[in-house]
Amino acid sequence: MSTPTVDRAAAPPPGGRVAGQRGGAARRRQAGPALTGRGGIVLLFGATLAGALLTGWTGFTPLAAAGFVLGCVAAALLTRPTDLPLLVVSPPLVFLAGTLLAAILLGLGEPSLPRAVAVGLLASLAGTAPWLLLGTVLTVAISVPRGLFAQIRELRERLAGLRLFHEEENADPVRWDEAKER
Repeated sequence: MSTPTVDRAAAPPPGGRVAGQRGGAARRRQAGPALTGRGGIVLLFGATLAGALLTGWTGFTPLAAAGFVLGCVAAALLTRPTDLPLLVVSPPLVFLAGTLLAAILLGLGEPSLPRAVAVGLLASLAGTAPWLLLGTVLTVAISVPRGLFAQIRELRERLAGLRLFHEEENADPVRWDEAKER
C-alpha cells in the first residue's frame, strides 16, 4: 500500500498565507493597471494627438473626436482614485494641447506655418467642440462612482489644515495705521 503524498508547496501553511502572498491591498492593486494622474493625462494626450493626426491625414473628422472621447474614458477608468481630481479638470487643456501640436505637425510643409496652424487649430476646435464637452462629461461621470467626491473632500480637509489662505500677522512689516498715530 502506498501512502498519498502531499505537495507541501501547494498547501498553505498553518497561518493561512502562502509565502510571498500579501494582504488584500496587494490583491486590489493587482486587479488591474492603475495610472497616476500624470499617466492618465499622458494617455489622454496621446489618444487626442493620434486622433487629430489621423484626421489631418485622412480628412475624416470623427477620428479626432473618437480619439479624444476614448482617451477620456480610458484615462478615467485606469487612473488611481486618489488622482481623479487632477484628471477631471484636465481634458479641455489636454484637448487644446493635442490639437495645437497636431496642427503644428500637419502645417510643417505649408508655405506659411503660422497661418496653417491658426486655420488648422480653429477648424479642428470648431469641428470637435461637442466632442470636447462629451469627453469631459464622460470623464466626470466615470470618476464620480470611482470616488471623486471622497477624494475632493479629502483634498479640502488637507488644505484646510494648511494655512495657505490665512493672512499672517507679520506678513506686512510696514504698519500704515501706526504711522498715522505718531
